Amino acid sequence: MKTYEVVGIGNAVVDVITRTPDAFLSEMGIEKGIMQLIEQDRAEVLYDAMDERLQTPGGSVANTIAGVGALGLPTAFIGRVRDDDLGKFYASAMTDVGIDFPNPPVAEADTPTSRCMIFVTPDGERSLNTYLGISTGLTSVDVPEVVTGNAKLMFLEGYLFDHDAGKTAFREAARATKAGGGKAGIAISDPFCVERHRADFLSLIRDDLDFVIGNTAEITSLFETDDLESALKQISAICPLVVCTRSGDGVTLIQGDNRVDVPVTAITPVDATGAGDQFAAGFLYGLATGRDLETCGRMGNLCAGEVISHIGPRPEKDMAEMFRAESLID
Repeated sequence: MKTYEVVGIGNAVVDVITRTPDAFLSEMGIEKGIMQLIEQDRAEVLYDAMDERLQTPGGSVANTIAGVGALGLPTAFIGRVRDDDLGKFYASAMTDVGIDFPNPPVAEADTPTSRCMIFVTPDGERSLNTYLGISTGLTSVDVPEVVTGNAKLMFLEGYLFDHDAGKTAFREAARATKAGGGKAGIAISDPFCVERHRADFLSLIRDDLDFVIGNTAEITSLFETDDLESALKQISAICPLVVCTRSGDGVTLIQGDNRVDVPVTAITPVDATGAGDQFAAGFLYGLATGRDLETCGRMGNLCAGEVISHIGPRPEKDMAEMFRAESLID
């Protein structure tokens, strides 16, 4: 039976990227520089209007799993796609880079595969239009226990917590992983998700999870406070391992009475997309391989720093080589 170092569950989203003049944004009514959710009809119109599309498999936790896999650990990603062209592309693109994708594309579905249309203007600004599609319908049926029960680390995506079926699937996946001797955690993903489901988030963290990763806004939102230290004290009282990314102020990691604050080297980002996802990849790699808290934080910071140095949400350099250069691994 196959075992995995890290398994992720999240939205399976195809990123579709094209370069376009500013006039096109005005013509299509696209608001520049933001991410907006759109419906199926709008998604089809925008997709058809794109020239020279570059398609890549995306989704927050999927990008994290890709980063962990690139560091050489056995990984799997659980997500929902339709049996359409984009769904087949997504499934094969994940397996082509060595990530197990145990969910066969859904044949009889009314909802297409999720996609994010990204329009890049000459000034480098990215305008994102996301159609969540079939991935938001994930239920326990889509989460094979043969995978979750054989994961050393299970990593959940907060965005999917917006749906009751997703909440149930998360709890069952976390419990299967823990029953198999592994640990389960979540990326909080978005303070707005917290606003909608605060009580359920806190219940999941307290009752079913071993670690949580969030930024300052997400963690303070959990406790409805602007005082980060107060929020950190409260969350560390209910979760064994807390990781808080604080942008240019570094990262704070708290495990019981042990607190480590790891600084970051300030760099000007080329594209901030994927910074949190790749921080999580480096951190999870460190956690899976038994590193101490400071090393886990440094690994996360290195991965985040690499991904914001270029366009796109996945690493381009050999991160293992970068870890060796910093004496983080042999």
